[in-house]
Amino acid sequence: MKRLFDHIVEAHQAIRPQVRVTPLDHSPALSALTGCEVYLKCEHLQATGSFKFRGASNKLAVLDDAAKQKGVITASSGNHGQAVALAGQKLGVAVTVYAPETASATKLDAIRAYGSAVVLVKGDALQAEILGRQHAEAQGKTFISPYNDLDVIAGQGTTALEMFEQCPDLDAVFVAVGGGGLISGVGTAFKQLSPATQVIGCWPANATSLYACLQAGKIIEVYETDTISDGTAGGVEPGAVTFDICQQVIDQTVLVPEDDIKAAMKLLAQTDRWMVEGAAGVALGGMLQTAARFKGKKVGVVLCGRNIVLSKFIGAVQ
Repeated sequence: MKRLFDHIVEAHQAIRPQVRVTPLDHSPALSALTGCEVYLKCEHLQATGSFKFRGASNKLAVLDDAAKQKGVITASSGNHGQAVALAGQKLGVAVTVYAPETASATKLDAIRAYGSAVVLVKGDALQAEILGRQHAEAQGKTFISPYNDLDVIAGQGTTALEMFEQCPDLDAVFVAVGGGGLISGVGTAFKQLSPATQVIGCWPANATSLYACLQAGKIIEVYETDTISDGTAGGVEPGAVTFDICQQVIDQTVLVPEDDIKAAMKLLAQTDRWMVEGAAGVALGGMLQTAARFKGKKVGVVLCGRNIVLSKFIGAVQ
């Protein structure tokens, strides 16, 4: 874990200035409502609208010139693909993104707008990852996993370094979990910088792949149903490095029902005037569900992204 933390510290420098430092905003309204001192880490204000730009930028920054010349392949339902696409555009690296056919058309259009090629795959996000990795190996190109990559995780972990610099005495931090890249980085950083800070993993109750794997003690196939938190949906790749890391850094887990995710998204729009995607609603929903445990304490909620189409957001909060 110490080695990964050192990698995060290096990434904290390597990704600047292209990756901005996002605010950690105190929310008076949410604080009054919950009895906690609530701080919102505004990753929805990051370039491409999500934290994913951190990991993508770090991964491309550490590639050697030969790998950059060959181009890279990644797999994504949207946010990671956009992030790698923009990072590639900035560095002149050709990017191909494998995505499930069910991915948001808006997100896929955004990926193409950054100049990247998109290959649609039948099946879910895990199938796109498996096929993308196979094709990368066959073509001699670097595959950039959305979460199963220590360089990507290190980039995501810079979120926590900023949070610690902005508010060094957080009692807890709430993070939405999909493949585990964000919470692996955030959790590793907090375990080194502030071991007393509780790292709380939040899952949509309809999509619990990594949660179920952690409960089982091994990576297993998990059946998921539809969730508005599409950014955290999908299975965990066999051999994912996030599995072992999450076993060490997650202190508590919360499963958030769909109605609670949507209610959290609506509440945030009312209190702080932010329109965020479902995954951010998962983290906030997890905090609201457990707020009684943290009354009078400082809690951070990572608002991980904003990439949701207006009609879907309106449908969720009505």
